[in-house]
Parts: sequence; structure tokens; C-alpha cells
Amino acid sequence: MQNHCAVPNCTSAKSDPQPLFRFPHDPERCKKWVEKCQRQDLIDKSPEQLYRYYRLCGKHFVTTSIDSDAQSTVLKDDAIPTIFDTLSQSQNGGQVKRSKETTKDDEIKSKGRKKIKKSQAETNKDDVQTIPEEEKHKEYLKSLFEVLVLLGEQSIPPTGPGDDKQDGLSSSNFQALLEYRMNCGDEVLKTRHDANKECLSSAQLSQLIEVCEKCIREKLKEEVKQNGFFTLITDDLVKISGEWYLPVFLRYVDQSNCQRERFVGFLSFEGDGDALAEKLLTEMTDEWGLNMEQCRGQAHSCSGTHFSKIKTFAAKLRQKYPLAVLTLKSTHTLNMSLASGMDLSGVQLVMCTFKKIESFFSQSPSLYLELEHAISIFYPEKEEKANELKEICRTSWTGRHDAFEVAVEILEALLLCVDSVLDNEDLRWNDQITHNALEISKALTDFEFIMALIVLKNIMTLTRAFGKNMRGKATDVHFAANSLKAVLHSLKEVSDNIDVYHEFWNDEAVNLAAALEIPAKVPRSFLRKHQTEPGSVHPESYYKDHLSVPVVNHVIKEVSELFCEEHLKALRCLSLVPAVIELHKSAEPEEENMQVFKDDIPNAGTLSAELHCWWVKWSKKGKGETFPSSLHETLQLTDVKFFPNMLAVLRLISILPTLTLEDSCNVAYKRFKMYMENTPDKFKSKSLALLNMNYDVVGDLDSMVEEYMKTYPDREEAS
Repeated sequence: MQNHCAVPNCTSAKSDPQPLFRFPHDPERCKKWVEKCQRQDLIDKSPEQLYRYYRLCGKHFVTTSIDSDAQSTVLKDDAIPTIFDTLSQSQNGGQVKRSKETTKDDEIKSKGRKKIKKSQAETNKDDVQTIPEEEKHKEYLKSLFEVLVLLGEQSIPPTGPGDDKQDGLSSSNFQALLEYRMNCGDEVLKTRHDANKECLSSAQLSQLIEVCEKCIREKLKEEVKQNGFFTLITDDLVKISGEWYLPVFLRYVDQSNCQRERFVGFLSFEGDGDALAEKLLTEMTDEWGLNMEQCRGQAHSCSGTHFSKIKTFAAKLRQKYPLAVLTLKSTHTLNMSLASGMDLSGVQLVMCTFKKIESFFSQSPSLYLELEHAISIFYPEKEEKANELKEICRTSWTGRHDAFEVAVEILEALLLCVDSVLDNEDLRWNDQITHNALEISKALTDFEFIMALIVLKNIMTLTRAFGKNMRGKATDVHFAANSLKAVLHSLKEVSDNIDVYHEFWNDEAVNLAAALEIPAKVPRSFLRKHQTEPGSVHPESYYKDHLSVPVVNHVIKEVSELFCEEHLKALRCLSLVPAVIELHKSAEPEEENMQVFKDDIPNAGTLSAELHCWWVKWSKKGKGETFPSSLHETLQLTDVKFFPNMLAVLRLISILPTLTLEDSCNVAYKRFKMYMENTPDKFKSKSLALLNMNYDVVGDLDSMVEEYMKTYPDREEAS
């Protein structure tokens, strides 16, 4: 890599600083660039090598090659360098032939100039000799960063078992790759390594990782800043090195009008209440440099134990930045999100058991066969229903919209399956599997679990269709945004008549428990806590007060908060998607809904006229014509740029965390889940996680080298 122009003797860096442009990925354009700059040593290099390691400065491009619409200095896709100093190139090894019409006087003058150049070179001889050392040090650092980036990209921990034995990383993955590079002919790395006579220390590796993290986050911040508005998304808390951290993602729409989601790091989640919320906000704004004034939404995922802390943080964020509307998170179904946030012992027992069940059956395909056999036993005359349940159980059913209904339907078969594994009569299962089966069996035979499951099933039935539509196509989401009032009305009706509903739910739970030979009783934890005699508290009244009423109230409150009026208006703006317009031909999209974005669109004064033109354009469908059915397809329309207000609104809707991303745009979350699941706890690192999930933005290692040398100037002297 170079931080200067690759054209021979180009003086732009000294006399006239110019922006540097990478060689293009495209082989044909890359070949033309090489031919134009006339560097014989670049001919055999691949486009990938040229893209990563070489640059041309802006001095060699005509102004029409620069994209004037971009916010930063960017070349057009077909830009070719055309401006070169023929004389300076000819002095670099005679790569350019002189004109045959050169006169003798010109030749004499040329020779004179050569002598002068030579004299100047001799004068500055000392300066020239000092440059290679600095360049070698930079190349050495580049080698280290390149190895670090490679390890991060492949999710391989740089450290290894040998790190516990000594400070040097003699047996680490990082050192092993360095030695491999030296054996393959990396002379700069070998020279430095031989001169120091020691391995890279843990402290130095930490410094490299720190600088790498800083540079990546700086690029992410710049990327988000260039593209305007964004939304903030957090995931379940994770434990790294014994401390709790909050994973943070940002969603935005890039310059090509594609939805993007990026992982930007972990926030330490140690503390309580307002102090913790303030600390999190301060770290995002002061340390990460995020402009939260541009935040237009937030979505969070948390379990009941941390629910109150997350709610405090969300409220503080909304208080400071009112436009950061609280929304649902698209990676979780509505029903699972609602249940996870309930800090009720019965509900948490159900959610914890669901996680154990999912983990249990992932241990062996034979366990699925055992469950399918048990389902066949309980549905002997309903083969179609049995096959349907078997098919569902082959999926991650514990995260489905109808997970509670499925659990009730297979509960007896599930208990038979885990009890059979627990008995282990034919010694097919190892100790870990039988232990896990015991844990699940204990939970399934707890009446509190059964009662909570029945209550959740009946209440979540009212929100299931709404939540499913929210994860559907644009037409489904638009329909759901207009049907919330009916959902809340149904929930309110249940709340007003909870005595009647709870009686039915209690009977259903008691009958199911009787089929499993489980007695209906109050949780022992409650009796011990209140020092109450068994039998003095009736189970039906206990579960009404401690389960049914709190669950209904929680669902009503959370749904109302997650889908406030501003959020619903934004979702109703999906009426701009051509497929939705086609579905509601007679109804023009309501301007009132778009007023929620009035301060964020280019020209609010022309909104009404532009909206009408947009509706007219898409309200009439030609024969055989197919209309865009998603936000992504609509944003990619070539003529959307002629409707600047519509484009702005579409971009703002696209960053809402409620809406499900296209598979190609949902890479960050998938990488995050893979990293957390596949990396052993000992090797998890918040810095390396950032690198692993954003390796595609690393690209240029020059900035890392410069940042390292600026941050640790003494390292150059020491080496």
C-alpha cells in the first residue's frame, strides 16, 4: 500500500496535495490505469493487489471524471487517468520514448537538466537515505495489521494456549501467521523480527487491536454521517471477560439507496438507572462520535431481568432526542419480544425452558427422531396433524409467532420424549444429554410453567396476526399499521373481563396438568417468601393476580409504546410503495402521515403536489407490467430521484428497525450471532468482534499504520 501517487516522479504530495484514488476492481479499467501511468513493475500485479496497495492522485484526472453529486471527492465509475507529465515519466527508467523531432538544442538542454537533477540528488543524498527506514517500518506495521485483519475476518483469535506460559506470543495464531509470512519471503518482517530477537508482546498486540478498532469505528462513523439519518438497535446483553456488554447496531440507507445495518461495538452495561443511561449516551456521543440528533428510531431486545434498565435507557434517549421513536426490532417476533420483557417468574420459566429445548434438540438429529416418534404416539389417528407438528419441530419453532400454541400441542409428546432420554434404557445418550433432559423434564412438570404457557398462548393469540404481518411484505405491514386499533380493543376487552377469561384459562391449564399427572398448586417460592401454609392460597386466585392480570397489562402497555402514533404514521407511509398503491387504487396516500417527516424532507411546500404526481404515476398499471413490491425495489427505481420528497420519505421509512431487511442487507446481525455462538468465551473480544463483523470496511491499511505511528511514536524508535 502507498499513501502517495503511483505515477513516477509525481510531485502532487509535496507541491499540491491531491486526493488519492484506489485502482479499480474491474480488470479492464485497472489495466488501462496501469498503461496510462506506465509503471512496468505494476503490469503483472492483479487488480486486487493494485486496489489494496496503490493509488493515483487527482492531478491525473480531468474534472469531468469527478462525481460532482457525491458529498466527498469520488471518481465516476468509468474514470480513466489522462493527464501526465511525459518528461517526468521519461526520467523514470526511460519508460516513455522521446519524440523523434527533438532538436539538438533540446537534447543539450535536456542533458543540462539531467545534470542539474543529478546534482540535486547528490545534494539531498542524506535525506534519501533516511526514507527507506521509515518506509520499512511502515511496511512492517502493514504486515502486522494485515495478519490481524485476516484473523479477524476469519474469526480466529490471535492469542493461543501458549499465552498463559509467557508474555511472548510464541505459540499464538498471530505469531504462527507472522512466521509463515517470513518463511514465504516477507523480508521486511523477517529483518525486523531478527533484529528485535523477540516475539511480539501481548501489550503490542493489544495496541494493534486498539488502533484497528479505532480506525474501523471512525470509518463506520464517517459512512453513517455521509448518508444522513440512522436508527439505533441493540441486542440481548452478552458477557465478555466476566462483564456485561450491550451490542449496538446502526441502520441507515447508503448513497446507492440500499438499506444497511452495521455493528458499531459494545457498550459496558455496568451500573443502574439514570446513571447507566447517561453513561451509555455519553459513550456513544463523546467516544464514538455519533451525532444522535440524526437518530430517527430505536429498538431494543432484552430479557425480564434487564428489562427495567433497558427501558430507562430508551426513555432517556427519547427524552434527549425526541425524534428517536421507540419501535419493535425486526429480528424478533412481536410475541417473543413481549414475553421476554415480562419480569414474571412463570413467564421467565417458560422463556428459559424454550431456550433449553432449542439447545437440547440441536445436540443430535436422533433427538428429533425421538420427538417425532412421541408425536406419532399422541396423534395416532391424526396423521396430517402429526406430520404438520413434526415439520414445525424441525424448525426453530421456539421463536415463532405461534410458539406458545405449538408448545401446548406437543407438550405431552415433548415430556414423553425427554423422559425417555432421561431413562436412557439402551444407553444411547451421554451424561450431558441426559442431564439436559432432566432439567427440561423438571420445568415441564411444574404447574407454574403450564399455567404461564396457557395464559401466554391465549393472550398472544390476539397479537399473533398483527406481529406476523409486521414481518411481512410492504402490503402486510401497511395493513397491520392500520389494524392496531382493533388489536388494542381486543386486549382491552380481555382486561375488562379478566375474571371470566382467567377462569377459562385456569380450567384449560388444570386439565392439561391432569393429563400429565401434575397437581395444580401455588409455586413453593411464593409460599416460602410469604411464610404461608400450603393450601391457604388458592391456585386460581394466585395465578389471576400474579400472572393473568400482569401479562395482559404488560402486553397492552408495550404494544402501545412500541407502536406510538408517530411510528404508525411512518409505517403508513408504506402507501408510497407502488404495489400498495395498486392495492388501494381508489385511495391516494395520505399527506398527513408524511407530515411526521416534514422537517427532514427537502421541500415540504411541494409535498402535496409531488405526492399527487407520484400517485398518478403508479395508480395506472399497464398490461403485463409488474410494480415494485418492497422498499428496496422502490428505492432502486431510476426515476425516484425526480421525486425528491418521496425519495426522502422512502429513505426514512427504510431505516425503521421494525421493518425486516432484505437478506443481502442483513449481514451484520448474522455475523454477530455467528461470532457469539462459535467463539469460545475465553477468546471473545469486543474489539475483535468489531473487526470480524466489519472486515469489509477495513480496505486501506495505510490509515491504521498512520494512526498507530501517531498514537505510539515511541514504538518506531524502540524497533
